[in-house]
Amino acid sequence: MDSALTTVGLPVALGIIMFGLGLSLTLDDFRRVGRHPRAVVVALACQLLLLPAVCFALVVVADLPAALGIGMMLLAASPGGTSANLFSHLFRGDVALNVSLTAINSIVAIVTLPVVTNLAIAWYDASDEVSLQFRKVLEVFAVVLVPVALGMLVRRARPAFAAAADRPVRTASAVILAVLVLGILVDQRGNVVDYATRIGVVAIVFCVISLVVGFVVPRAAGVSDRQAIASSFEIGVHNATLAIYVAVEVLDDTEISVPAAVYGLVMFFLAAGWGVLLTRRIVTPSSEPDERATGRSAP
Repeated sequence: MDSALTTVGLPVALGIIMFGLGLSLTLDDFRRVGRHPRAVVVALACQLLLLPAVCFALVVVADLPAALGIGMMLLAASPGGTSANLFSHLFRGDVALNVSLTAINSIVAIVTLPVVTNLAIAWYDASDEVSLQFRKVLEVFAVVLVPVALGMLVRRARPAFAAAADRPVRTASAVILAVLVLGILVDQRGNVVDYATRIGVVAIVFCVISLVVGFVVPRAAGVSDRQAIASSFEIGVHNATLAIYVAVEVLDDTEISVPAAVYGLVMFFLAAGWGVLLTRRIVTPSSEPDERATGRSAP
């Protein structure tokens, strides 16, 4: 898929999405981590350790070919997407905690994403075909963090503009992801049916497990319902755009991007269904104020 969609559109799309994340962040979001250490540590442990292990087990059991297996592991190593914050808001999660987790995960993933991806490449003995070298890691670092930093600067200098731009940027992010997914499916149209058969079930199972683990493990660790909901969406709604970018632009293999594209199609429906189930069947409505609105930690 060596076209303007990937060489220009994909980096620009990811930049817009990460800039939108920056518009929702302040330095207090990072300081707030110290006030929720248990929720943050548990969520990060699930995101960085448990989910890659679960994904690897699915890849082995499904006996996926190298490109699709590497693509699934790349997806598992990707941080939460900006849509996670929206789902958290819609379904009564702790939005402040969710924003903090998204920010931290996006930074930590600069280190963990290449580690997990290179381990997957080594497992499939595909080092002669694709690689994620240090120069490429720096490229991802720049594409992810520079727009986030710019968004934070804009928010600090023009808070009213940042607030007004939040919804349009979120909408643009969803549209951009849809266009990217469509472009990948068109590029791989000769293999779409085979991919859907081989990777569709794995992507759906991984998404469901991610959402459920993201809620159940934090609740078992004693965090509040609202924090567990935030963790669930952070862990279950991966940044598929970042995974697609790394696959297409860094690893130069469109087939590796297919799992993220398929995941991008199903995750919105699964996350919405899970949110309804959470709020109607599993947890009771809470009147806890949102921390970002009150400026203090929730009890």
